[in-house]
Amino acid sequence: MALEKPYKDIPGTTIFDMELARKGYHLNQFCMSLMRPENRAKFKAGPRAYLDQWPMSEEQKQAVLARDYNRMIAAGGNIYFLAKIFSSDGLSFEFAASSMTGATPQEYRQMMLAGGRSPEGNRRIGEK
Repeated sequence: MALEKPYKDIPGTTIFDMELARKGYHLNQFCMSLMRPENRAKFKAGPRAYLDQWPMSEEQKQAVLARDYNRMIAAGGNIYFLAKIFSSDGLSFEFAASSMTGATPQEYRQMMLAGGRSPEGNRRIGEK
């Protein structure tokens, strides 16, 4: 029995719920493995070979290889776990977040310093 999800109509927003947690379990476990230096070294030496050790979907693996964080989130990745990937690449949270919005890191920083995104266009579709 599927649960009702009234939050599904928020444009541009993916809610990390139980369904996504299940879908992304192995992706997120892979990310957590990168906390160990020896695993980061293995991943950097052979990304595909390291990913193939995890029972992830091909879509999840391709998203990781492409460093497409939006695709990873859609495939069940949680941003706090995905941080292990961009940290392993020597990138900041700001860099990853800006890439997800299509902004440069400088544009993203300015937007956040100015108070963040406008709520206009980001409300629930059914909201007046």
